[in-house]
Amino acid sequence: MKEQTAKFFFGPDNHLPPLGIVSLEGASALSDKIEAHLVRWAQQAGRDTTTFRIPCSCPRFSSGDGKGLIQSTVRGYDLFFIVDVGNYSCTYKFFGKENRMSPDDHFQDLKRLIQAVSGKAHRINVIMPLLYGGRQHRRNYRESLDCAFALQELQNMGVQNVVTFDAHDPRVQNAVPLMGFDNLMPSYQVLKALFRNFPDLSTDRDSFMLISPDEGALSRNMYYASALGVDLGMFYKRRDYSQVVNGRNPIVAHEYLGSDVAGKDVFITDDIIASGESMLDIAYNLRQRNARRIFAFATYGIFTNGPEVFDKAYREGAINGVFGSNLTYLAPEIKERPWFFEVDVSKYIAYFIAALHHDMSAGALIDSHEKIKALLEKRRAEQSTRKGAQLEF
Repeated sequence: MKEQTAKFFFGPDNHLPPLGIVSLEGASALSDKIEAHLVRWAQQAGRDTTTFRIPCSCPRFSSGDGKGLIQSTVRGYDLFFIVDVGNYSCTYKFFGKENRMSPDDHFQDLKRLIQAVSGKAHRINVIMPLLYGGRQHRRNYRESLDCAFALQELQNMGVQNVVTFDAHDPRVQNAVPLMGFDNLMPSYQVLKALFRNFPDLSTDRDSFMLISPDEGALSRNMYYASALGVDLGMFYKRRDYSQVVNGRNPIVAHEYLGSDVAGKDVFITDDIIASGESMLDIAYNLRQRNARRIFAFATYGIFTNGPEVFDKAYREGAINGVFGSNLTYLAPEIKERPWFFEVDVSKYIAYFIAALHHDMSAGALIDSHEKIKALLEKRRAEQSTRKGAQLEF
């Protein structure tokens, strides 16, 4: 299968334009992993390829003004810009002081580099796992709608495809109906990481269930529950709509709807863990309901208030594991925590880049149901073998 993949994407009869990866500063670690997969496939197909990287930079003047530089030819290239707008570890000098880059800075650098291409590329694609402005997903009266406007900007600049992951509200693509917009979900990668790190986990209906942390996350949790064939419960947030704190109405309580969780392992999935307050409130609530083990996954674990509250919950047994993808920057202190498990999505992105580059249908990549089915069958066979060996012993 691996050899077939390599020959299909990078075989000698492939008369496609050259592939180029333009990695912005904040996405260098993820880009390295993606490129490693692409280079390996190219070499397996007999190509003498060591890199697909297009050198680039976004230097700044001492006043903070910046510019984008593309440092090699890109004429006729199929370019893939990879950007992480959530990487707060990147800094630049501003009037002699160190200034952290915000999502606005990353997005502006992306536009600078697209400008630097000067319209010479065969096609421009943007891989933006954490969608810029995605949390401001709807407009109420006199409010900005940053994400929709940003997508329109990219379309006007000649971008033909935007690939993102687990958009807070994928309906934002309605702002650019003539531009390619793919919203991917790393469902298979998450389950693979969960089973690898907790091999004793059973996905039988009597032992395991999914919990949606709110009504907004219901669809992604329904997918997992349907794929695994287990029950689904949910919480809904009771809010105080008479006041606004930090841009939102504060949560008064989390109310549970669903079957009994007592004695079951519980898996909660959401798109983002910011402060983590909601996730931990739900975890403590489930612990009071006598759930056996509690696992959480967020596509973007940004932990804006630090990891200490999760340390406390882990010590108290309120949570047994938190999974987060490498689709956005993960601080070293998060990765080192005993309760945190990283989900690598780089190979999935590499497959998708290769598919777009080859102009092939990406339907099989978007729908990972068959891969999850095969994963479950393999896991059940392994567990059956393990139980048989224990009984024999």
